Amino acid sequence: MAYRITDDCLSCGACADECPSGAIVEVENKYEINQKKCTECGTCVDICPNEAIVEE
Repeated sequence: MAYRITDDCLSCGACADECPSGAIVEVENKYEINQKKCTECGTCVDICPNEAIVEE
């Protein structure tokens, strides 16, 4: 299952800091998940303080 970051993202960077595969990057002051690098582990979903990461 793929994940995406919604517009509810606060751009805090917590997900990027914790992503074990380095799949989350900041692009123009918001974060995006690189689907090619994502291992679908769910760490980002668990760490997001605003519940802004959801399944596609």
